[in-house]
Amino acid sequence: MVGTCLTTSCGTRVAWPSRVPSTTLPRLSMPSPIATSSTWCTATSSPRTREGAVAGYGMLAAEELQAGEVLFTIPRTALLSQHTTSIHALLQEAQESLQSQSGWVPLLLALLHEYTASSSHWQPYFSLWQDFRSLDHPMFWPQEERTRLLQGTGIPEAVDKDLANIQLEYNSIILPFMETHPDIFDPKLHTLELYKELVAFVMAYSFQEPLEEEEEDEKGPNPPMMVPVADILNHVANHNANLEYSPHCLRMVTTQPVRKGQEIFNTYGQMANWQLLHMYGFAEPYPGNSHDTADIQMVTLRRAALQRAKSEAQQQLVSEQWDFLCQLEMVGEEGAFVLGWNEVLTEEELSMTLKVLCMSEEEFKEYKEQDGWEDDSDEEENSTLSNEALSRLKTPCKKLLYDSVLLTLESYGADLKAEQDLLNNKEAYEKLSRREQQALHVRYGQKRILHQLLELVQ
Repeated sequence: MVGTCLTTSCGTRVAWPSRVPSTTLPRLSMPSPIATSSTWCTATSSPRTREGAVAGYGMLAAEELQAGEVLFTIPRTALLSQHTTSIHALLQEAQESLQSQSGWVPLLLALLHEYTASSSHWQPYFSLWQDFRSLDHPMFWPQEERTRLLQGTGIPEAVDKDLANIQLEYNSIILPFMETHPDIFDPKLHTLELYKELVAFVMAYSFQEPLEEEEEDEKGPNPPMMVPVADILNHVANHNANLEYSPHCLRMVTTQPVRKGQEIFNTYGQMANWQLLHMYGFAEPYPGNSHDTADIQMVTLRRAALQRAKSEAQQQLVSEQWDFLCQLEMVGEEGAFVLGWNEVLTEEELSMTLKVLCMSEEEFKEYKEQDGWEDDSDEEENSTLSNEALSRLKTPCKKLLYDSVLLTLESYGADLKAEQDLLNNKEAYEKLSRREQQALHVRYGQKRILHQLLELVQ
């Protein structure tokens, strides 16, 4: 393990030696929660460096690093999961009754217990999140503020679903389990509000081990787990470290050279800004997030096609075409076409939808008789909707897509120029609250992608 340096939110720097013996600790000058947590990590055989994204910590390199260097190793015994919690036997016994849509219930019950049990082995780990007040996911924003700042981004709708699912899960699964084990759980202590905070904690800090390729079709995703040390690294799209999994331990490994004093960033995956804000409570400023996306709701394309229809017969045709696309499972009432910076990520769905909705009555009748199958090599070549391919769409498809983008832009509260002026005005930007700044980054990135599409198809 190479040396690293920890910088806290108050500026204290802590240099860690290459190896820390499990029986001794260096003399450190750092805030109490970090010192406590560090002592625990050493005792559990996890030499560590800490700083955390939402909690105000992070990790800096104390020396120059090369690609492929192991920053730290975490033994699987140091992971907090449904299998390592002190109540793992109870969770195993009740596993059938703890199944849920999220798949998170066993870990959340483990966290409810370990976070509130004074004798818990994991108390030093939780010392960095003493009250979870640092978690500022949009689910904790007042509904009025969430709607005002995030209208059109897709986040308010995602949060509404989250809150409904959290309430349902707590009432139908968590409460009955707690009532069965009153010696361990108390609904007055393990409240719905604490459960919601722990859901946000799992959203922001947990890891899911990827399945082996041969397992992907045979089983669902692995359950989430908390990974001390690794959960402290912040995320950027252009990251310089990555977590690797092996049977006995997890390793954080550099993926590119890192300068002395440079922050070490992990990756949470290819996440758009709306996903980062929704699940982690932050967004990357433009143009940092190369994985940013914008959505066009599928029903918006239908709406644009209906607006284009000049007669009742043409409107009826659009309705029939839409129903046909639904039967092919290409569209849905709640689905969205996802646009990246360089291509459409839902290319098959958008290609098929544009093609069908732009057909004449005769073309659609013939196409439907073939159940949507055609031997058309040109269409196959055009199925990858890169920016270049978008610019070469047939005129009716361009017009339909253009109108759909305009309708999508209407769903936001302000236009692109207003957002750009705000970002360019440093004094005005710094007067914004943190929530206003994060929301601005989400809206601006989405609008830039949508305006780029307008230029491609106009």
